[in-house]
Amino acid sequence: MSEINKEKFFVSKTAKKKINELSKKKQNLNLNFRIYISGGGCTGFKYGFVFDKKMNIDDICIKKINIPIIIDYISFQYLIGGTLDFIENLEGSKFFISNPNAKITCGCGLSFSI
Repeated sequence: MSEINKEKFFVSKTAKKKINELSKKKQNLNLNFRIYISGGGCTGFKYGFVFDKKMNIDDICIKKINIPIIIDYISFQYLIGGTLDFIENLEGSKFFISNPNAKITCGCGLSFSI
């Protein structure tokens, strides 16, 4: 496995703040914030975000806040250079990723293709 540069993934102040707020509501200090990519989005792949107790041996762990952000090795390859952000507006609230590797993204910003 080649060396991964964890510094090539960024987390906005807004996303950091929201992750910390949500983790306090969970009242569990052993949680990680997992980012993953799966198939099935309207343009091919979709982003997923979940609090997870489990950390796999090949997970990339990014410690930019009190709660570790973990991304599986395969997903991380598609996210290099990206930024995790959080938005709250009239349409609702959501985490999203600004991903320079995405060639096409859907209108909601939750799915993409390479």
